[in-house]
Amino acid sequence: MKERSLASGEEAQAMIAEARKALFVMVGFLAVIWLVQIINWANGYRLSFDFGIESRNPTSLPEIFTAPFLHGSWGHIEGNSGPLFIFGFLAAYRGVKKFLGVTLLIVVGSGLGVWFVAGANTVTVGASGVVLGYFGYIIVRGLFDRRPIDIVIGLVMALCFAYQFTALLPAEEGISWQGHLFGFAAGVVGGWVFRERRHKQVEPPAAGPTITLDPPPQI
Repeated sequence: MKERSLASGEEAQAMIAEARKALFVMVGFLAVIWLVQIINWANGYRLSFDFGIESRNPTSLPEIFTAPFLHGSWGHIEGNSGPLFIFGFLAAYRGVKKFLGVTLLIVVGSGLGVWFVAGANTVTVGASGVVLGYFGYIIVRGLFDRRPIDIVIGLVMALCFAYQFTALLPAEEGISWQGHLFGFAAGVVGGWVFRERRHKQVEPPAAGPTITLDPPPQI
C-alpha cells in the first residue's frame, strides 16, 4: 500500500511538471503567432499571400508548415487564440514530447487536406485547422489511453464546445472547412497513433512435477 501511494505521488508530480511545461509552450506559441500577426498587419498582410497554402500548387507545399502561424485579420487571430490555448494545453499536459508529435501530424494532415481539396486559386492561412485537430485529439485520447480523467475531459470539451463541430462542414464562404475537417481527422488519428502502450505482464509458467531420480545401487 505504501509503495502504491509513493508511485501515485510521483506520477502526480510528473503530471504537474508536464502541465507546467505545457503552459509555457502554449504561451510561447501564442506569443509567436501574435508577433507574426503584428508584422503581417504592418506589411499589409503580404505574408499571408507569400506563405499561405495555395491549393494544388506544388511549390506551395512547404507553406503547410508556415500557414498556421499566419492570419488574415485581427478578428481571425482573436477567434483562434482562446480555443488554441485551451485545447493546446489540454493536449499537451500529458507530455510535451508526445504533444509535439501530435501537432506535427495535425499540421501535415490539415495542410495537405487544404492543398488537395480547397478551391482553385485560393490561399489558406490560420491556426484553426490545428485548433480543430487538438479538439479531436482530446475528445478521443481518453478512450484510446483508457484513462477515466481524460475521458471526462473529452466529454466536457465536446459538450462545452459543441459549436466547433459546425466548423467541419461547408458553411460561410471564405472559411476553410477543409482545414477544419482534415485537422480534426488528423487529431483523432493522433489519439490512436500516440496512445499509451501497456505491456502485458507475462506470468511465469506453472511449476511442473518434480522428478526424483533414485541413486544407482551400491556395489
